[in-house]
Amino acid sequence: MDILRIILAILLPPLGVFLQVGFGLHFWINILLTLLGYIPGIIHAVWVIVKYR
Repeated sequence: MDILRIILAILLPPLGVFLQVGFGLHFWINILLTLLGYIPGIIHAVWVIVKYR
């Protein structure tokens, strides 16, 4: 399941974070990072998915 979340995190970072932690602080941080730059959003999303297994 983590592989699917990582693929979704690459395509749409907030969706990958949402599937892992829901509407928490990390979700809103990821939306902000994705709006500021797509790559920081991807890095944060993958980090959240790996950290909160």
